[in-house]
Amino acid sequence: MSPAAYNVIVVGASAGGVDAMLKIAGHLPANFPAPILLVQHLGAHPSALPDLLAYKGPNRAKFGEPGEVPEPGVIYVAPSDSHMLIEHGRIRVWKGPKIHHTRPAIDPLFRSAAMEYGARAVGVVLTGTLDDGTAGLKAIKECGGLAVVQDPDDAREPSMPLSALAYVEVDHLATLDDMPALLGTLALAKPRRTASGPTQALRDEHAASFGGADMRHLKAIGAPSVFTCPDCGGSLFELKDQRPVRFACHTGHAYSLRTLAAAREETTDSALWASLRALQEKEAILRRLAEVQEARMPASGQAALGEAQELAHAIQVLRRFVEGPPRAPVA
Repeated sequence: MSPAAYNVIVVGASAGGVDAMLKIAGHLPANFPAPILLVQHLGAHPSALPDLLAYKGPNRAKFGEPGEVPEPGVIYVAPSDSHMLIEHGRIRVWKGPKIHHTRPAIDPLFRSAAMEYGARAVGVVLTGTLDDGTAGLKAIKECGGLAVVQDPDDAREPSMPLSALAYVEVDHLATLDDMPALLGTLALAKPRRTASGPTQALRDEHAASFGGADMRHLKAIGAPSVFTCPDCGGSLFELKDQRPVRFACHTGHAYSLRTLAAAREETTDSALWASLRALQEKEAILRRLAEVQEARMPASGQAALGEAQELAHAIQVLRRFVEGPPRAPVA
């Protein structure tokens, strides 16, 4: 069956998404008339999500496998630590560069569905933190597809739905109670808009996410920024005329401003603890030096002790900052 013969539903979820998808799967009709492809932020952790979805509802569920043709009545789950896309009517499973500091990520699946299915793609953004899925949902709309978002008031984590609503002209806002019936209707709906082919900007951004983009290609779609990639340390390019604002490096890592800030929070925390350890070690060395030089080189020993005492004060200040009350996370 060709990709244009039926609609496809792509779903993205993060925090709270497992419970949300179990609730949806449990109320979908049997023999659901479209394939459902799901990215749940799993990281590298082993997952039994397909078994849970199959147990909860009447439709099959499985991890997506390379080369599979998506079939109606099956829920395909992105495997742990791998992106899942659709290419030439088949599933591609790919351990490529992290997008939004995560793998699997939602945007690659959504972009591929937009380019592959056009007006027959239905994108669904569920509960989650930050804003993965927003750019991909926008791509689906730009290619003529439909955008569905979980009501933020109904979401355990409203950040992803709120971001999608801020940047995408959403077709349907639904609670989890209403989602199964809505998806059943959309799975059979004829496209309301004429499919428009993917823009060159969308093609270029999608290609850049596969990595290996040289600097000439990045300069064609973005401009050098002052930021570096948290995942590889390379230069980040700010993509031109994109909302939400997005960045990519030549390796293929990509971020929004919000996911970049969240990723930097992690690296900053590690750097602060490393700095604290280095200062403590230097203080200990100086105190040992002062002890050794006290008898034969007292002036030098006193200088070392004075520097150690200054470091001790700096260490106290840094430790209070590092161990202080938790700062509000980027969400």
